[in-house]
Amino acid sequence: MASVGISRRQLLKIGGILLASSALGIKQSSAANKDLVIGLLHPPANWPTPAEAMRMYPTGVKWLSLGLGLTKMTPEGYDSVIPKVASASKELRDQGAQGIILMGTSLTFYKGAEFNHKLTQSMRDATGLPCITMSTAIVEGLKAVNGKRVAAATAYQDEVNNRLVTFLKESGFEVEAIKGLKIEKTDDVKNVTDDQLMILCGDVIRLAPKADSLVISCGGLVTLGIHVELEKQYKLPVVSSTPAGLWAGMRMMGQSGRAPGLGKLLE
Repeated sequence: MASVGISRRQLLKIGGILLASSALGIKQSSAANKDLVIGLLHPPANWPTPAEAMRMYPTGVKWLSLGLGLTKMTPEGYDSVIPKVASASKELRDQGAQGIILMGTSLTFYKGAEFNHKLTQSMRDATGLPCITMSTAIVEGLKAVNGKRVAAATAYQDEVNNRLVTFLKESGFEVEAIKGLKIEKTDDVKNVTDDQLMILCGDVIRLAPKADSLVISCGGLVTLGIHVELEKQYKLPVVSSTPAGLWAGMRMMGQSGRAPGLGKLLE
């Protein structure tokens, strides 16, 4: 029987190809089965992972939540927890977070756009991870839906609303009208219903006939369930704090952020 000769060099080459292929296969399998881990840094203490997170992204990501202890949505309240942001971000990193979202809109816009930028950079410097704030997410969301003239519905009192107007103007938007629920205690935000939000949004939209987009600001408000209804009724794209924050956080991690059926931004 004729023999087939294979040189030592050929054997080594074949072995190298098989080894590389095997290693690549293992890597691909691990990556396919491993969820992203994203840390959510909430202003209040003991704030749960938002239900919107699981509704928007039911698979492929694990959420870690940590609170800063904010009790009042006032400049003085924000001042009291800002010093905790860097250390809390490191704690989330040490728990396994691969990226961090600071889930407080007013906490990050209350001193203006430059402060928001510096706060984000301080989180990155402290952790070495990708980091983003909810205020940045609002800006990115408005740009994604081509919003320029904004109607803003918020949970806040007038002083905080005024600071949101300043932040949005510094970020390149015109605020046509703004109206808030005048809530100060963070715990009270949990009690706001869909009906109250629909009324608030309708009121502010009627005050802003030239608006091309609607912002709902406050990470404690549950808004995802009314996006589609608002957009259908008022013909404006909706950008609200928690959905925008989660969307921007997923994009920060290299994902599309899409969550079809939940409004224009998430399409």
